[in-house]
Amino acid sequence: MWQDARPIYLQIRDRISAAIIDGVFGVGEALPSVRVLAAREEVNPLTVSKAYQELQVAGLVEARRGLGLFVISGARERLVAEERKAFLKGDWPRIRAHVDRLGLDVKELLEVEAADA
Repeated sequence: MWQDARPIYLQIRDRISAAIIDGVFGVGEALPSVRVLAAREEVNPLTVSKAYQELQVAGLVEARRGLGLFVISGARERLVAEERKAFLKGDWPRIRAHVDRLGLDVKELLEVEAADA
């Protein structure tokens, strides 16, 4: 469930970010309370609080006094842009090198994708 190599609060932050990208949490929707998420994930509430603080600092959610944290407008778009940039700088060069090493071409990859659909 949790990766040992990365702090749990970062993994929680990333899961919430992915949920925003996937539309699980839309603009104006509340995130689960710290206690609810901590109980669900079986972690310390301080760990969830730290993850939520990261999301606030990144400008993806806002606190509403007495109500909780809510996804702000533009959060999904910013996260998608960041993910695309990270993919193109990190994952894509490795994937491209692997594709080249195997002698695959784009047409062949697209044909496989179409056959699986």
